[in-house]
Amino acid sequence: MRVIGLAGWSGSGKTTLLAKIIPRLVARGYTVSTVKHAHHGFDVDTPGKDSHTHRMAGATEVLVASSRRWALMHELRDESEPSIYDLLQKMSPVDLVLIEGFKSACHIRIEVYRRDVGKPPFHPENPHVAGIVSDTPFPNAGRPVVDIDDIEGVVQLVLAKAERLETLLGRIRALAVGEP
Repeated sequence: MRVIGLAGWSGSGKTTLLAKIIPRLVARGYTVSTVKHAHHGFDVDTPGKDSHTHRMAGATEVLVASSRRWALMHELRDESEPSIYDLLQKMSPVDLVLIEGFKSACHIRIEVYRRDVGKPPFHPENPHVAGIVSDTPFPNAGRPVVDIDDIEGVVQLVLAKAERLETLLGRIRALAVGEP
């Protein structure tokens, strides 16, 4: 399994870009999953449904299944938020996992940057940015820059820069014990 992030300021077009590149990756025969970080409380459940009632009654996990999909909801209660690395290890194996958000984590990512957002790019200070997708040229970026409208170029960048999950986890373990 290979992983790569797409990170950028709110409004930069990360979700729109993912919606354009996922079908192209799938058309090439890749199996693709995504992880999306939410900065605020969210709920995929609906009050009044049995699954919601189970959760509100105190169930730690509720799994809902049908002939078309299943979803597992895990209540953290007083536990801390799991890291992206813990979450990735819970996912079913696929060829490629696209991570939206998690800007401060240590995985390889592509910065999605739009000048109109009005915030500075973060690639100059972030060593984990392996490429940039932007409406603005960055001739001195020191890494590949692809125009945000060049979807095929973005797909090629994603495939070129994605890293194996095992490599990422090894790097995280090394950082945890203080190795360079």
